[in-house]
Amino acid sequence: MIDLKLVREDPDAVRRSQLSRGEDPALVDVLLAADTDRRAAIAAADTLRAEQKAASKKVGSAAHEQRADLLEQAKQLAAQVKQAEARQADAESTFAAAHTAIPNVIIDGVPAGGEDDFTVLEVVGEPPAMDNPRDHVEIGETLGLIDTERGAKVAGARFYFLTGNGALLQLGLLQLAVQLAVRNGFTVMIPPVLVRPEVMAGTGFLGAHADEVYRIESEDLFLVGTSEVPLAGYHADEILDLSTGPLRYAGWSSCFRREAGSYGKDTRGIIRVHQFDKVEAFVYCRPEEAEDEHRRLLGWQRQMLAAIEVPYRVIDVAAGDLGASAARKFDCEAWVPTQQTYRELTSTSNCTTFQARRLATRYRDENGKPQIAATLNGTLATTRWLVAILENHQQPDGTVRVPAALAPYVGTDVLAP
Repeated sequence: MIDLKLVREDPDAVRRSQLSRGEDPALVDVLLAADTDRRAAIAAADTLRAEQKAASKKVGSAAHEQRADLLEQAKQLAAQVKQAEARQADAESTFAAAHTAIPNVIIDGVPAGGEDDFTVLEVVGEPPAMDNPRDHVEIGETLGLIDTERGAKVAGARFYFLTGNGALLQLGLLQLAVQLAVRNGFTVMIPPVLVRPEVMAGTGFLGAHADEVYRIESEDLFLVGTSEVPLAGYHADEILDLSTGPLRYAGWSSCFRREAGSYGKDTRGIIRVHQFDKVEAFVYCRPEEAEDEHRRLLGWQRQMLAAIEVPYRVIDVAAGDLGASAARKFDCEAWVPTQQTYRELTSTSNCTTFQARRLATRYRDENGKPQIAATLNGTLATTRWLVAILENHQQPDGTVRVPAALAPYVGTDVLAP
């Protein structure tokens, strides 16, 4: 949730953020009105409860002949309190809905607009010159790395098998990410892939995006689309010790996405699938440290991309493509030869205090007072990277060169039929 103090003190800043996102700025006024109504309802209920308490004391000390009238007054006050508490509950519910309807307030400098309105910050490397490149599916099938046909037979569209060296390539990639994380002070985690509704909601993945999430209705649990979700819930309702710096976690998990809004997009191969594996970095820090930590996350992602030796670009994602939780997001997009364009491999988001406020994750400031922490996340490696590796490192003779950093995990420096 956004900071209510900001909404009260600088509503225009929130309206500007809404406009940059392509969202309705009038929602700010809805929230302010709901906040006013909620506070009035709380005050009214408190006043009546105090009157009821005072009336009850009078009954106990009243003379016998006064008690009947006082009891009647107490009875009427009890009914009024009940009505006031019902109005308070309604006001609280209306306020909560209005509060959660507004996404995070963007950071100054984030480009306005939608998916195509990003800003390119840097381009790294040159796309390889190729005549008639083969796509990752053809390469993967020819070399026995990927089997989408049997994946569809077993589980349906957008599922696949990674086989032989294809499986080793992914495991090596994820291991490389884990090693980088450990070297940089991350605690490695293998988290649950099922979470409770309050954790999924706390990270901002329900609401407008609920149809993208798999739900196990019989258990009232959700399959995670990223280990960001369980790692965000890890410290819910806790007060953290951040006196020595940020807490950094790296979660390795399978991830599940319905891809409900992607009908007809990327139907071939493993670019957009229902199940994949990922190592996700997740950071808790003080809000004033968040922007520096965001740059560090981007730097670690760039180290991983350098290790797999693919050309890529870094973009500052536009406000309308940030999702509910992020105040700023940087993506690294690798060149895909058969598509003649760049496609997302990594994403790193600064969620400021948005998630931690929902999940009640705090830290103590220098005066010992609890404050809302900031959270950040970023991809360190995932299945989709195999697309960029196979297509950019394919050779004219049909083989694929394995990046030097991954060769020890695969057991060869060339993938051949």
